[in-house]
Amino acid sequence: MMSQYQLDKLDKRILEMLSVNARIPFLEIARENNVSGAAVHQRIQKLTSAGVIKGFETLINPAALGYETCAYIGFFLANPSDSERVTKALYEIPEVVELHYATGKYDLLVKLYAHNNSHLLQLIHDRLQPLGAGRTETLISFKEEFRRPIPVKIPSQN
Repeated sequence: MMSQYQLDKLDKRILEMLSVNARIPFLEIARENNVSGAAVHQRIQKLTSAGVIKGFETLINPAALGYETCAYIGFFLANPSDSERVTKALYEIPEVVELHYATGKYDLLVKLYAHNNSHLLQLIHDRLQPLGAGRTETLISFKEEFRRPIPVKIPSQN
């Protein structure tokens, strides 16, 4: 279980280096930390098994694939007991890239990409609202200014 896994300085250093560049060679991590490549490989396996590392991803510029509109949609469920069915249906919509259960105003918060505003409107009317939305609220992102990984705190060296 992840909460039982205790991260040491090397684990945190590995996580920090991977968060900056997920494609960094294990041997480079090893050299920077004065350990063997096998030790780094074993640590990464343990961090993955413990659920600390959830995976590695390639970030693709959505606009390069024709997805010019990024939107966040607050989803109000008509019937909150439908949440499991709705989340499964949202997963089947390829344009939906994130789904969060939320507190406050919305039951669900959806992030999606559309080719343009017309495509966004079509997704909302034809794919999202029929799932059981009492209503939706849409926020369009004009531009992602930055995106970064969460900070990995490394113990100070004394």
